[in-house]
Amino acid sequence: MSSDSQRSDAAADVGLLAPGRVGTPVETETGDRAVLQAMLDAEAALARALGAPAGDCTEIEAAARADRFDPRDLAVRARDGGNPVIPLVADLRAAVGDRAAAWVHRGATSQDIMDTALMLIARRARVHLLADLDTTADHLARLAREHRVTPMPGRTLTQHAVPTTFGLKAAGWRQLVLDARDRLASLPLPAQLGGAAGTLAATGPVGLLAAYAEATGLDEPLLPWHVLRTPVAELGAALALVGGALGKIAADVLVLSRTEIGELSEGAGGGSSAMPHKANPVRSALIAAAARQLPQHAATLFSSLVAEDERPAGAWHAEWQTLREALRLAGGAARDAAELTAGLRVHTQRMHEHLDLTEGLIVSERLVAAFEPLVGRREARNLLTRASHAAAAGRLPLEDVLAEQPELRGLLDPADLPGLLDPTRYLGAAPELTDRALGRTPSPPQEDR
Repeated sequence: MSSDSQRSDAAADVGLLAPGRVGTPVETETGDRAVLQAMLDAEAALARALGAPAGDCTEIEAAARADRFDPRDLAVRARDGGNPVIPLVADLRAAVGDRAAAWVHRGATSQDIMDTALMLIARRARVHLLADLDTTADHLARLAREHRVTPMPGRTLTQHAVPTTFGLKAAGWRQLVLDARDRLASLPLPAQLGGAAGTLAATGPVGLLAAYAEATGLDEPLLPWHVLRTPVAELGAALALVGGALGKIAADVLVLSRTEIGELSEGAGGGSSAMPHKANPVRSALIAAAARQLPQHAATLFSSLVAEDERPAGAWHAEWQTLREALRLAGGAARDAAELTAGLRVHTQRMHEHLDLTEGLIVSERLVAAFEPLVGRREARNLLTRASHAAAAGRLPLEDVLAEQPELRGLLDPADLPGLLDPTRYLGAAPELTDRALGRTPSPPQEDR
């Protein structure tokens, strides 16, 4: 093996430090060869949009295959001009006859091709992202229906609050997933064509924008957007929203699968290199890792909105790898979320046991409402505060403490206390809210409208 080949192999990113995205369809759609193919597709589409003779278009399309070019060689040569389109155009022209070569990159600038290529890989990656998000939403809908009235402790600021249902929790997860999914699906992904300074001076009429968009399969832009970076910024925001929505699910699973809680567990936990007994929540951990990284990628893409002149130096360049990594992170998280929710185990007995963990304190809010007609709202609240503190300090059942409260003697039948203290009878509108959430359906993708 030559030294150049050894250096190339050493520099290759095969995902060794990125288990979350390895093996996903999005990884395939965003690899170097996929990006190279997208640039070649953008060049071939340009010739068609410009009205090149059919024979020349066919010749260019036949040559515009990624397997005919060396991505590493292009990457090294890209340093001279600052982007890989410049050496690619030279190689593509050399690969076709003189007549066809005249139509390669005609009237375009490097940014036209790079931006169009990035939108192409985003569109191709989005298909897989939406499929995994739809699968996750379906799994969550099933869990919400199955556990519509499964009671569990609601927790706020790490403490037991009031009872809720796992069905409502799963329905809330689904709501977030659909929010992110619909946002991503609704985004226009436009082709880019403006020429040297966004005026189309070398290509002709404005109608070429529509022709190029049709040839690429992308959306038609209103204007060339060399320095109008809304499409990239919005895509970054949508991918961060995907990460946040899936990260919320992962965060809850990570907490509720703790050994001392054990209300949930992943269907196929991961092993440990040191402890044979462990079944780690690996899918959740990988999703959480992606969710923590995606906002920073979105921030970089938003910062590139500040782009000077008619074409910027540095702002546009900062987007390439950032957007690709954001797509990969979101794609990996979506794949892992689909797997996580498919096999998520719900331990209803542990949930029920934990409802009784505070010996009735979890329904103190209900008791305030029940005692208010007897002693007034302020006294009812003060009474429950005192009784709750006494029960917690003495580790006593709240029922026993309340039975000894002089303010309630003669006003409350002790036989009514067990029913008032039953947390499974204080679920509020959780089942109905679950049904309400399950009535939502996903919106169609942008390209299907």
